[in-house]
Amino acid sequence: MEKRWWVYIIQTEKGTLYTGITTDIERRFKEHTSGKKGAKFFSTSDPSEILFKKKVKDRSEASILEARIKKLSRDQKFRLIETRRIPK
Repeated sequence: MEKRWWVYIIQTEKGTLYTGITTDIERRFKEHTSGKKGAKFFSTSDPSEILFKKKVKDRSEASILEARIKKLSRDQKFRLIETRRIPK
């Protein structure tokens, strides 16, 4: 069986946004929260909550979508979170 991939956005306690990909969102959030195997991004502010998650078919699609989201402005990311629609 093929793994399903997710693209997600986490907000930190300071309000910054982090975008990542994973095959298991709950596990990855715990890794970010615990500091073990978490992204260095969270060394300055702890993760607070997952604001957005989207299931995609494979790692390639997840990486492409992650890159697209990372190029968005903060306002565009919040619009994405609210509408669940990826800007073109």
